[in-house]
Amino acid sequence: MKGSELPTVGVIGVGWVGLVTAACFAELGHPVVARDVVPEKVEALSRGEVAIHEPGLADLIGRNLDRLHFTTDMDELLDRARLLFVCVDTPPTYSGDADLSRVHSVVRDLGDDGEHILVMKSTVPAGTGERVRRELPGMPYVSCPEFLKEGSAVDDFMHPDRVVIGFSAGDEEAAAEVAELYRPLGGEVMKTDISSAEMVKLASNAYLATRISFINEIANVCEEVGADVEQVARGMGLDDRIGPQFLRPGIGFGGSCFPKDVSSLKLLAGNSGYHFQLLNSVIEVNELQKRRVVNKLHRHLGSLVGRRIALLGLAFKPETDDMREASSLVLSARLRGEGAEVVAYDPVAMGNARELLPGVEMKHTALMALEGSDAAVLVTEWPEFRELDWAGAAERMTRPLIIDGRNFLDADLLESAGFAYEGIGRPGTGTGTE
Repeated sequence: MKGSELPTVGVIGVGWVGLVTAACFAELGHPVVARDVVPEKVEALSRGEVAIHEPGLADLIGRNLDRLHFTTDMDELLDRARLLFVCVDTPPTYSGDADLSRVHSVVRDLGDDGEHILVMKSTVPAGTGERVRRELPGMPYVSCPEFLKEGSAVDDFMHPDRVVIGFSAGDEEAAAEVAELYRPLGGEVMKTDISSAEMVKLASNAYLATRISFINEIANVCEEVGADVEQVARGMGLDDRIGPQFLRPGIGFGGSCFPKDVSSLKLLAGNSGYHFQLLNSVIEVNELQKRRVVNKLHRHLGSLVGRRIALLGLAFKPETDDMREASSLVLSARLRGEGAEVVAYDPVAMGNARELLPGVEMKHTALMALEGSDAAVLVTEWPEFRELDWAGAAERMTRPLIIDGRNFLDADLLESAGFAYEGIGRPGTGTGTE
């Protein structure tokens, strides 16, 4: 079909998921109407200004701005688009349950006209879709969970592993329309019931988080017995029943998905009467892992009172400025609680980090952060840290010590530059105190 013949796609909520969804459908040739309740965001996006740091997203929006229309008017969205993708945020509440207030607000605004198709892209607990269908019995409902990774979201959308579509009896035509939107992308389309589709998203992220916590536990054991977790993980990954994905140890997972979805699934199970013990352990291991770095610093430095510690990277992962559940939040607070002076550098996340890290001094470059430091901790594996002048960094530091929280750096290179190096679950050097 030519671009003008493709159906208009409506997107409700232009946060990270919504904006990627809108931009990618526009790239596929669809006219897109995207609605948000924040006028300033709508005005900026209408000018092609993108505040979210996601590789390729700003270029995609700039290239397709003629197909993208941003508005605050729900009636305008309903007039122009039949397919409505709900992409509003569902953050955790104090109880750990998903906050569905934005979803409920959208449902109230839509009404039950029977002329539109509601496609739920937001991550919601299993059972949510059936409740929405009872509120809007005349509107076809399709669950289509997102599986995007921050830092590669555009590529993930355009080259999906799978597209999961959940629907109920009577909504087969609506499900087929949604499936047709994704057909050009080539991913396998899985059609199932609504609750199963909702569970696929939660179960997938909980399983990946479990793999991370498992390999972190293995790394901790490796440190006790003198094994190298990198070699252990490589040997495990060569087993085709296991595979190498998500077997990289570190200082804990973070971001907007894994912590929220693990907690949401645990609470969903608990609210249903089932105690999901495994996920309790996954969460506990992840929280403890963030604090183990402090113990490593103690072994090298003794007391941390008055010590200057540089954090390299603040975002929860590279190629994003997202600070949600970032390991740097816990680590910096723990270090300051121990009496340390904390300085930090991140290529893109310092703007978001300033309000979240009171008392942490932000520096414009990594070398400036390392100046006069007693130790450095690599928190986020930004590529530029591999290219750093580590010999020059060693000369700037009071003590050339680095804790590689992601096993990202070349240990031999660091040691040849004069550093005492310690990774996660790997043999290190210079482990004594002063």
